[in-house]
Amino acid sequence: MSAPTSKSPPARRSLRGRHIDWSASIGTTLTGGATVAIILFLIAILTDILVHGLPGLSWRFVSTIPRKDFFEPQSAAVLSMIVGTTIRVMVMTVFVIPVGVITAVYLTEYAASGSPYTRVIRAAIANLAGVPSIVFGLFGLGFFINFIGKNLDSITHQVGPHYGQPALVWASLTLSIMTLPVVIVATEESLKAITPGLREASLALGATKLETILKIVLPNALPGILTGGILAVSRAAGEVAPILFTGAAYYMADLPTRLTDQFMDLGYHAFVLSTQSDNIEKTRPILYATVLVLLLLTFSLNAVGIVARARMRKAMRAGH
Repeated sequence: MSAPTSKSPPARRSLRGRHIDWSASIGTTLTGGATVAIILFLIAILTDILVHGLPGLSWRFVSTIPRKDFFEPQSAAVLSMIVGTTIRVMVMTVFVIPVGVITAVYLTEYAASGSPYTRVIRAAIANLAGVPSIVFGLFGLGFFINFIGKNLDSITHQVGPHYGQPALVWASLTLSIMTLPVVIVATEESLKAITPGLREASLALGATKLETILKIVLPNALPGILTGGILAVSRAAGEVAPILFTGAAYYMADLPTRLTDQFMDLGYHAFVLSTQSDNIEKTRPILYATVLVLLLLTFSLNAVGIVARARMRKAMRAGH
């Protein structure tokens, strides 16, 4: 006779099969709920801006230099603000990306990770990321305008303030310092993601460390560097406090033609419309249209970087 086989009771098997990991389920629910809430808030904000901003948006509004009474709907326009915002963001990008990339290369490729000097640099970068934007504006006023600008006026024997006054270049430099941690961190992550074997192969073939960085590491890290630039543009495009003291003007009849000129800005203009109007109900459509233009301009500047990054990645894959 064959020995009876032992089988677990069906009820016990079903209970084991129904075992639920409650902690994982709660965590999934909370994180999923938070993600959905963020998306809903974003949709609500964009919908509100679109609904109230589209009626005030027209070709005349975006292609005309505003008159001084820009609180009136018939004279409201934002061409000066579009030009000023675009120029100061582009100049900021020219300043911040080289400095941020060089700093990230030093920290990743040259600096000893445990040295006190490296720890001080990383602590400074972390603290710089947490400084309120209004502090950057006061720093730009004190350092760039009152110190560097006025000394340049003295050296060049300018009659009256030329460099020692609010200007595009000082606002852009202030924004570049504010967004520097974003570029450094994004570039560092991109450099660390590159396979160490690429560096070792280049060094084994006789290339120097600098040649390896310039010809192997940085070309492969370019998509990540562009990501840092995109994040910097996203943060800087709508900032008002850093440019409040360093370059933004309440009104200018002409477009800026030099880096030493003041400029009108979309973010600052929205601030003026929301705080200086005598009839907020009348200026609300202008305010919403201005904010909508600022969003569209930010998305357009980001789209340029995203397209360039996608093409670089495609070219890199094709090369491999």
